[in-house]
Amino acid sequence: MTSLEPTMPLILASNSAARQSLLCRAGPDFTVIPSDLDEAASKMELQRQDTQAPAQEIAGALACAKARSVAQGYPDALVIRADQVLSADDELFNKAADPAAAAAELKRLAGRRHKLHATVCVMWAEKLMWQHSETANIWMRPLSDDFIAGYLDRAGAEVLWSVGYYQIEGLGVQLFDSIEGDYFTILGLPLLLLPAFLRTQAEGSRESTWQ
Repeated sequence: MTSLEPTMPLILASNSAARQSLLCRAGPDFTVIPSDLDEAASKMELQRQDTQAPAQEIAGALACAKARSVAQGYPDALVIRADQVLSADDELFNKAADPAAAAAELKRLAGRRHKLHATVCVMWAEKLMWQHSETANIWMRPLSDDFIAGYLDRAGAEVLWSVGYYQIEGLGVQLFDSIEGDYFTILGLPLLLLPAFLRTQAEGSRESTWQ
């Protein structure tokens, strides 16, 4: 059986507990070094440059920009980063600043289908080595104001760090009628094909693999 360990250090450029847990359970040793790139400002700039940019393209650009920002300081490591963008009827949703704003956005999403677009990428020395994208379709059930308030109170402040204000592995599962898509994508790290890429790095040298 081929080892999942690549031939150089592996960095996950994310402070997301869900992404860290997923990658840890997949097997490789890695170090967590979060990107300090301003996500909101980066997303606004991407939309300013192209007002018609697809949500999936924005997710990919964010993931690559954050991975590159960490790779700059660690040129001998493989840097992994994933990002998500939520859209509903072609409108992009951003993370809310406080529970009141999150409640307002959950009210807008309630009873509708939305899409989670996720991209994972791997950088080496600021060069994009691999990238994969997935989209999940999610139908949120109708939600009363009282339910939303109670849900946000029980979920706690950390739910504000998740696009859509839910963590499907916890209380967030109560919000939905139906889901179509990959579980890993919803958690924010499209993981299924990543181990195959890492195995190619374990099987060959830097020179033979990355020409």
